Amino acid sequence: MATPYPFSAVVGQDDLRLALLLNAVSPAVGGVLVRGEKGTAKSTAVRALSALMPDVDVVAGCRFSCDPANPDPQCPDGPHADAPGARRDARMVELPVGASEDRLVGALDIERALSEGVKAFEPGLLADAHRGILYVDEVNLLHDHLVDLLLDAAAMGASYVEREGVSVRHAARFLLVGTMNPEEGELRPQLLDRFGLTVEVAASREPEQRVEVVKRRLAYDDDPEGFASRWADDEAEVRARIVAARELLPHVRLGDRALTQIAATCAAFEVDGMRADIVMARTATALAAWAGRTEVLAEDVRQAALLALPHRRRRNPFDAPGLDEDKLDETLDEFGPEDEPEEPEGPEGDGDDDPDGGGPGGGGGVPPQDGPHDAPQETGDAPQDAPAGDDRADSPEEPAAAPAAGAGASEQKPVAAGEPFRTKMLSVPGLGEGAAGRRSRARTEHGRTTGATRPRGALTKLHLAATVQAAAPHQRARGRSGRGLVVRRDDLRQATREGREGNLVLFVVDASGSMAARQRMAAVKGAVLSLLLDAYQRRDKVGLVTFRKSGAEVALPPTSSVDAAAARLESLPTGGRTPLAAGLLKAHDVLRVERLRDPARRPLMVVVTDGRATGGPEPVKLAARAAGLHAAEGTASVVVDCETGMVRLGLAGQLAGQLGGTAVALDELRADSIAGLVKDVQGSERNIRRAA
Repeated sequence: MATPYPFSAVVGQDDLRLALLLNAVSPAVGGVLVRGEKGTAKSTAVRALSALMPDVDVVAGCRFSCDPANPDPQCPDGPHADAPGARRDARMVELPVGASEDRLVGALDIERALSEGVKAFEPGLLADAHRGILYVDEVNLLHDHLVDLLLDAAAMGASYVEREGVSVRHAARFLLVGTMNPEEGELRPQLLDRFGLTVEVAASREPEQRVEVVKRRLAYDDDPEGFASRWADDEAEVRARIVAARELLPHVRLGDRALTQIAATCAAFEVDGMRADIVMARTATALAAWAGRTEVLAEDVRQAALLALPHRRRRNPFDAPGLDEDKLDETLDEFGPEDEPEEPEGPEGDGDDDPDGGGPGGGGGVPPQDGPHDAPQETGDAPQDAPAGDDRADSPEEPAAAPAAGAGASEQKPVAAGEPFRTKMLSVPGLGEGAAGRRSRARTEHGRTTGATRPRGALTKLHLAATVQAAAPHQRARGRSGRGLVVRRDDLRQATREGREGNLVLFVVDASGSMAARQRMAAVKGAVLSLLLDAYQRRDKVGLVTFRKSGAEVALPPTSSVDAAAARLESLPTGGRTPLAAGLLKAHDVLRVERLRDPARRPLMVVVTDGRATGGPEPVKLAARAAGLHAAEGTASVVVDCETGMVRLGLAGQLAGQLGGTAVALDELRADSIAGLVKDVQGSERNIRRAA
C-alpha cells in the first residue's frame, strides 16, 4: 500500500484542513464539499485525513463493520450476540464517478435467489464505508442514479437492495467528503444540502508558499516513506488532539445565546429548511472542543456560519456561493451578549494556527506546520475567469453593409442579459443512447421497462417474466421434481429500459454591428441563460459560439457550469462585420470535437442571427457552404431570425433551409416559443442516426 501524503505537510489551505478536522472530531457535522480549481491539494488533503481518524471497534468477521457494543439487529451477517470484537483502522472508501449501481449498493445473486431461495449478497461500497469516510472525487460529475442512492443512504443511515422480491438491508452511516471543480458543472441542490460544510480553495499567489509546495511535493515523490517519517511527530500530535476533542465534545455547552445567534444568522441569510441550523450548532460545538473549551463562543458561531452557510444561501444556480461577512457580523452583534468575556489565550476567532498545536484557543484552529520552511497562511480568492473574446480596446470596424436600425458599426459596450425565465422542455427527436439526463428519450439503464434481451455481461436488471418464460419449457428435461424453478444461466434475461438523456445545445450567436441593438442582445443573452438554467436542472451541456468583426470564437465551451456561463455571457461585446461563415465553421469544429469526446450525446445547434453575411470574399457563398457541412452531418438546427424593420430580406429563412433546420422570428424568442421550437425539430432517420 502506498504511503499517503501527511496531512500536516499540506501547505496553507487552512479552511480546508479545519473543515476536515471538525468532521473527524464530530462526524455528525455531515461531511465536507471542497470546491476549487484544479491542482489545489483537494484530493491530497482528503486522502491524508484517513490516517488521522481514530481506530474503530468492529465485530470480528462482519462484512458490515457492526459495532460490538451496539450491533445492528438487522445485519445480513448477524445476529452478533456475544460475537468477539476486533479493532481496525477507519476506512476511507473512494467512489469512482463511473461506478455501477451494483458496485455502490452491492449485488444479489439473482440466479441463486430464484433457484435456491438463498439471499447471496455481495456488499458494495456503502457497506465498506460504514463508520468511515466515503470520498467522491469530481462529485459533480456523478451520475444521477448514483446521486439518488447516496441521498437515500445519507437520509436513512441504511442501504436497501431490492430485486424481484428479494430484499437486503444494512447500516450505512459514513462521513461524506466530495471534491469538485465548479467549471465542470454544479451539484444538484438535494445533494449539495447533504454536505454539512463547504470550502472554497485556490492556489496561493505568494511565491514563497508556492515554492514550499513544490519542495514538499518533490521530496515526497522522491522518498514517500522518508518524507512521512519526518512528519510523524506532527501527525501523532494532530491525531491525539482529535481524540482529546472527541472526548471533550459531550461536555461542550451550547448555550441559549449561541443558539439564538445561530437561528438569527440562518434566518438573516434566508437559508431553506432547518438543516443549516443543526449543522451550525454541531460545527460550533466541534470548534469549541477542537479549541479545548467547554463553552461555545460567538467566534465559534461565526466560523461555523462561514463553513456551513455559503452553499445553502444560493437562491438559484446563477448566484455565486459566498457569505456577506459584514452582514454576518451585524447579525451576531445584534443577538450576541452585551459584555462577552474575551478568551485569555489564543488569537481572537480568526482561525489562525494555535502555536502549540493544542489546548485552549480561539474559535477553532489548524494543526501547526513545523516544517523547515513554514509558508505564510494562504489567502486570496480564486481569480475570476477573464471574459472570452473581450477585445473592447480594438479599433472600430467599418460599418456593416446594411446595419439594422439603432445598431452601431463600432465596438459596443457589453449588454446585460435579460431576466432569465423558465423554459419548456427541450428535446431532440428520436431515441438516443447518450449520458443519463432528463431531456430527450434514450435507451438507459434506468427508466421504464420496454423489453428484454440476453445479458451481454453481468446481469444488472433482471426481467423476471422473460426469465421464467425462457426457463419454463426446459423443466422436465432438467429433472425438476420440487416446487422450485430450475434456472440456468442461459435463461436469464436483461431488462431493456427507456429513460432520458442529456443533450448538447450549442448556441451560435451573431454579435456583429447589425445585431448590436441593446434590446435584441439582452433578449438573446437572457434566452441563453434561461436554457442554461434549464440545462443545469436537466443535466445537459450548453455551449456558445459568437462571431463578429473578422472571425468567430468559442465564448463558452460546452459545459454545465452556470457560474462560468453567466460571467462569459455578461461581458460579451458586440460590433463590427458579420462573418457568418466563420461562426458556422467554428460551431462545426466544436461539434466535431464533442462527438469524439462523447459520441452518444446528440447535439442541437441554435443559430441566432439576421442572416446577413459580410466581410471577406464571397461571404454569402462561404456561409452556404458552411451550412451544408452541418446539413450533411445531420445536425438538428434552429435559426432564430433577428431581422427587424419594415422591409425584411428573409436571409435567416434561407440559412435555415441550407442547414436543413427550422427558422423562427426574434419576436418568438420567448419561453413558450424557443423551447417549443427545439422540441418540434424534425429530422430524417438518417440524420437521427448520425447525430446519435
